[in-house]
Amino acid sequence: MTTPPSTTPPSATRPSTTRPSSTPRSSTAPRPAPWVRTRLRAAPLATLLGAALAFVAVLLAAALPRAQDRGADQALRSFLERSAAGNTSLQVTAPSPDSGQSAQALDSTLGKLLGPTGSTFRVDPERTIHGARTTKRQELLNPELSRPSGLPPSMNLLHVREAEAHVKLAEGKWPSSTPTAPAQAAPGETAPLQVALSQKAAATLGARVGSVLKIASRVGGTPSVEVVGLYAVLDETDDFWTDNLGCLARACEHFYNESLAWDVDALVGTGDLDRMSAWSRTAEDFWQLPVDVDHLRADRLDATRKDIASYIAGPTAATLARETGRAQLHTTSWLPERLEEARDRTQAAAPLAAIGPAGVGGVAFVVLCLAGALAADRRDAELRLLLARGGSRAAIVGRLLGEGAVTVLPAAAAATTLAVLLLPTPRSAPALLSATAVALIALLAFPVRAAVLLTPARPAGRWRRPVAELVVLIATAAAVVAVRRRGVAPPGSDLDPLLIAAPLLLALCGGLLLARLQPVITGWLARAAGHGSGLVGFLGLARAARGSGATGRTGPSVLPMIALLLAITTGGFGAAVLQSVDSSRLGVARLTVGGDAAISAYGKSPLPAGLAKAAGELPGVRTSVPLWVDHDSSLHGTTVRSSQVTVVVADPAAYAELSRVLGCGSFDPALLATAGASAADAPVPALFSAGVAGQAVQGGTYTVQPGDGGELKVRVAGTIDCTPAHPARDAATVVLPTGAATNLMGGADHPNRWLGLGDVDGNRLRALVRSKLPAPSGTPTPAPAPIPGSGSAAGPAALDEPYPVSTSAEAVTALGSDPLQRSAQRLFWASMAGAAGFALLAVLLTLMRAVPERAALLARLRTMGLRRRQGVALILAETLPQTLAATLGGALVAAAAVALLGPAIDLSTLVGARVPNGVRLTAGPVLTQALGLAALVAAAVFVEAATSGRRQITNELRAGDQR
Repeated sequence: MTTPPSTTPPSATRPSTTRPSSTPRSSTAPRPAPWVRTRLRAAPLATLLGAALAFVAVLLAAALPRAQDRGADQALRSFLERSAAGNTSLQVTAPSPDSGQSAQALDSTLGKLLGPTGSTFRVDPERTIHGARTTKRQELLNPELSRPSGLPPSMNLLHVREAEAHVKLAEGKWPSSTPTAPAQAAPGETAPLQVALSQKAAATLGARVGSVLKIASRVGGTPSVEVVGLYAVLDETDDFWTDNLGCLARACEHFYNESLAWDVDALVGTGDLDRMSAWSRTAEDFWQLPVDVDHLRADRLDATRKDIASYIAGPTAATLARETGRAQLHTTSWLPERLEEARDRTQAAAPLAAIGPAGVGGVAFVVLCLAGALAADRRDAELRLLLARGGSRAAIVGRLLGEGAVTVLPAAAAATTLAVLLLPTPRSAPALLSATAVALIALLAFPVRAAVLLTPARPAGRWRRPVAELVVLIATAAAVVAVRRRGVAPPGSDLDPLLIAAPLLLALCGGLLLARLQPVITGWLARAAGHGSGLVGFLGLARAARGSGATGRTGPSVLPMIALLLAITTGGFGAAVLQSVDSSRLGVARLTVGGDAAISAYGKSPLPAGLAKAAGELPGVRTSVPLWVDHDSSLHGTTVRSSQVTVVVADPAAYAELSRVLGCGSFDPALLATAGASAADAPVPALFSAGVAGQAVQGGTYTVQPGDGGELKVRVAGTIDCTPAHPARDAATVVLPTGAATNLMGGADHPNRWLGLGDVDGNRLRALVRSKLPAPSGTPTPAPAPIPGSGSAAGPAALDEPYPVSTSAEAVTALGSDPLQRSAQRLFWASMAGAAGFALLAVLLTLMRAVPERAALLARLRTMGLRRRQGVALILAETLPQTLAATLGGALVAAAAVALLGPAIDLSTLVGARVPNGVRLTAGPVLTQALGLAALVAAAVFVEAATSGRRQITNELRAGDQR
């Protein structure tokens, strides 16, 4: 039995007519939740990912310009520091006043000279050197002084302010600071000037404390100097003791033809400043102002050069002459020339330094646009619903801007601050502008895309895409033509952004072309796969050709393809540049050394017996070439009768292999073959350099006479443009084969050079040389270094080695030690790592956008018997064609970029030596970049398909299809 329902329903209950007085009126109306907070809480993961993307993009945008500035500044300072101290100083001179000379006047002028500095360049006041000096050395006539070749020594007098701080008084006293009393002078002479002399100079001359050094008699009084003290220099390597201070630290050798004389300088005290001009009748004041290179900036080189030029000869120089009261004030410096060289170096290295940041900037821009497009597509239904319920486009876009500002702006501010703290540089404007631009792109990408989606579709828009593609094609053609005509960095001009954008424009053209071809080709492959029995390949390729999206429209699939193309093209192009730099550097190093390794003897001394053979048996040596080289030979019988030549005697086969590998004077060794039964007086076949061959008579016989005697009849067997033993292009050389040449030329049977090819360890080679050295008494005396261009590349330690050893690996290291080169390479590889990361992110964003729709499809297919591995294969078949197409297209575009733009790139600065222009196209660097990025993307796609796909399919099967 059931209970009848109540006759009074709950809704009919009469409400109370009294309202509680304790409840406020406003509590009955709920307040609307804030839009931004609600939307951010509704999708926390998307919010965090958007903030992380903005943070990384802005961090790179702010860090790359600062890293580039730091590298350029470091390279500039290193370049100037390697110059001599005098090359980075301002040398100011003026005639000493006829009377009234004083230390206070010198110091006062120094203060006025330092006044105009400090804007674009500054002078280190602690390192300034100033004083007065006589302008002509006077011969000392004292008979007790040293005269190595019978010539008297000469002396100059200097007064150097604060010189006492750099020396130690060893004996006697310092010259007096008060004027010398004229009563001390003998009749017909002036009172001696008190001077201090260095201990080393005094020992060389034979002078001592109390010595009075005299010069030739003069009308009006003969000056002389009295040595009142001897000093020892604390550190002769100190910048204080420069060439401008003459011979203050020690006596200097002065040769008059073959005769030797000594030059010395002495320090004068302040008391005799006014009488210094009596020593040589003229004296001058000098101020050496060392420019502080640590405060020079690469971005202000032009302004610095102008200010220094004005200081040397310009408005600043005129103002200083007027303020100091010295009308003949004269300033000289090598610094403008050094700064011009530094500017040329920076411009030459700028293309490689800019290619990397340009590439990562282009890829990041595509990724930010892709992220905005995918976010707008994901919220397309929501935005259209808001528009349908009365919301305006402006209001909706404004709310989206508010959402973005809450996430993007704090992330951008944090990223910029981090870049500034991690990479401190004086210049912040480029980093701030770049960071601001990227932050605006990250902020506006989503609202702009949403505004486009909410704009009513306009008919007759089919012409827009072809017009845009035509504009890109025209811009690319213009950039390529400009690069081929002017070069990437035209001499004397700043870097043109259009020229640097040429690789990116080529990549963009390739991406647009591939976006049109890829669906067609993939459709063909899908139809071909449809004829087979399997379903996975056909379905995956069909979806890849059609594109997928939740709304049924084709998604923005062209953007990840363009991102991949940009990354692969810029990476391949830059890697080809670096590969050309490395190969050119190795070629220069090999020519400098003469091979991969070399052992040289000084002069005409032969190598120790058995050394060449033992060196050829070392591990890693592929080709061993003992040589006999004579730079003092003469050639007789040509049109100029006699000319000096360099004779090289070597085994023809080994030397031909060496010449072929070095690309220097390749020849057929059969040209130097001599018949075994030839007459003893038959001319020996020889290879003449082009210049010597031009002086030869057709079919003539010539005589070679080595510098140490003997002679040999030779005939011209061939012509070479250079030879490894003496690689200078204009060198006069004659190459002879071993055998007849060694029998007829004295000394040619004992090699004085050894050249080798292969992976030779320099330390092991030096150890071998030391083991072959004769007794110390037999060690040859080191002589001057070999003739420049002879192929020897002995390093600084070579003068201490009886048989210098040099290797191409050490020469390559020396050529690549320039901070400018290392900075450009580090910046490029860091940029390429960022570009690869952004390209990978573009693919992952596209995959994540299609996850819901793909999961629904796979769930349905699972109910029809699709296995789990087949599901993963289906995802790979759908996503990898675009990656593979981008890889192939990127490799082809990178190769095209190298072929079109490579010949216009000057690699000399990056190599470290003058080399012909051009980047050589090799498959290795381009394929390495393309395949490496393709493998990275494929691995990421596989991991995503195997993990998130499985989870999404399981959730879909449990929840059912609610779409």
